[in-house]
Amino acid sequence: MDVLDRRLVAALQVSPRASWGEIARVVGENERTVARRLQRLIAEGELRVTAIYDDLRSGHGRPVHLHVQVRPGTSCKVAEALAERPDTRSVYAVTGVADVGCELVSPTRDALHDIVSSQLGGIDGVLRTQTHVVLHTFTTVAEWHAPYLTDDEVAQLRPPAPTEPLPDQDALSPLDQEIAELLAEDGRIAFTAIAERLDISVPTARRRVASLLERRVLLLRAEVEPALLGLEVEAKLWLSVRPQGLDHVGQTLAAHPNVRYCAATSGTHTLIIQVAVAHEADLYRFLTEVVGPLDDVTDLNVTLITRAYKRGHLRKSGLLTMERTP
Repeated sequence: MDVLDRRLVAALQVSPRASWGEIARVVGENERTVARRLQRLIAEGELRVTAIYDDLRSGHGRPVHLHVQVRPGTSCKVAEALAERPDTRSVYAVTGVADVGCELVSPTRDALHDIVSSQLGGIDGVLRTQTHVVLHTFTTVAEWHAPYLTDDEVAQLRPPAPTEPLPDQDALSPLDQEIAELLAEDGRIAFTAIAERLDISVPTARRRVASLLERRVLLLRAEVEPALLGLEVEAKLWLSVRPQGLDHVGQTLAAHPNVRYCAATSGTHTLIIQVAVAHEADLYRFLTEVVGPLDDVTDLNVTLITRAYKRGHLRKSGLLTMERTP
């Protein structure tokens, strides 16, 4: 991607349902140019607009992060087996003690016990797993955008932030669920198409989509490989943080432009963040200049992502295909 491609993708990441005209106005380009470039990226499978749930608040599931150690020579096979599961959201090959990193969304607490104690151990090549349950999400990959826009451009594109704190739980109605599934298949699906598919009026479709997004139980996501955006180094950082400083550290790191994901978890570490930067030197500076000054961070484990097998429920082998939890 050239510089303009990256700026257009970043704009779509900020506002995945923005019209080509809106994006063109903000970035100062011709609307036809914007439409041609973004439609090409979508058609070639390099860019996909989809949606993911706020699992904890919507009651859709309980996210966990897994460290998976495997028998030598089986990491690719294990990663592919994990990516085939409809309940995995992301699967990565990583450096460090674990060989594979995985984010899995369990539909219930009882199901999580069976998944961890029985199902994962049944995958050929898996030696041991370590489970970290997500307790609170500070920011998701769906809320991240590549750092190629000015603050003013982002402000013009970004939808208004909630004026009041969001409730811890906000269940979806059956119609909400159906609309969410259509948006997961195509985050830019037209309101007329939603109305036709679900036999509802266009105003109802428009109102329900707006409600899902305003309540933030569903998050639109423009998915693209960070390397295509010039961010070729991806790392997952596991931090131990003093309890009294956990919220401050989480909010501070979540606000950094290179942090794609940040959540508090159970387990040996209390915070996980995912970072995307252009070069290893940038990662070093992030560790020393951003994480280093945070006094409440007592321990840090850095793993590099060497290959993505799945992101946001999208398989990364060949053309992007959607797999969702039933």
